[in-house]
Amino acid sequence: MARPKKEKELRHNHQIMLRLTDTEYEIVAANAKAANLSLAEYARKQIMNKRVIVKYELVADLPELKKLIGEFGKIGSNLNQIARHFNSGGIHSQEMRKAINQSIARIYEMKYEVLKLAGEFHGNTETYNE
Repeated sequence: MARPKKEKELRHNHQIMLRLTDTEYEIVAANAKAANLSLAEYARKQIMNKRVIVKYELVADLPELKKLIGEFGKIGSNLNQIARHFNSGGIHSQEMRKAINQSIARIYEMKYEVLKLAGEFHGNTETYNE
């Protein structure tokens, strides 16, 4: 059974010839592949100024990352308890201020740990000083 024909106005009848360097071709081909489009469809969307959505799926199974996610959860819980305390009319005590400052300091420490992990994951050898 033959493939059904496209409607006349939907057919692509005209060709545009384009020459690219090897580097340009590799970039376009990689972008088309990342967008899960053929080269022709990718080029057509780019020429017509249509939005091309490139979807990246990152899968990282790092024990350090799992540990950081757990710690973020604990810090979030602590901050929720502090907010609940103040929202229920609790007074500002030195103990509360200390807990807030500790949570903020730990968040900044974890930020640098995440940046360091991200740099290692992407092959960036730059280190982040705390």
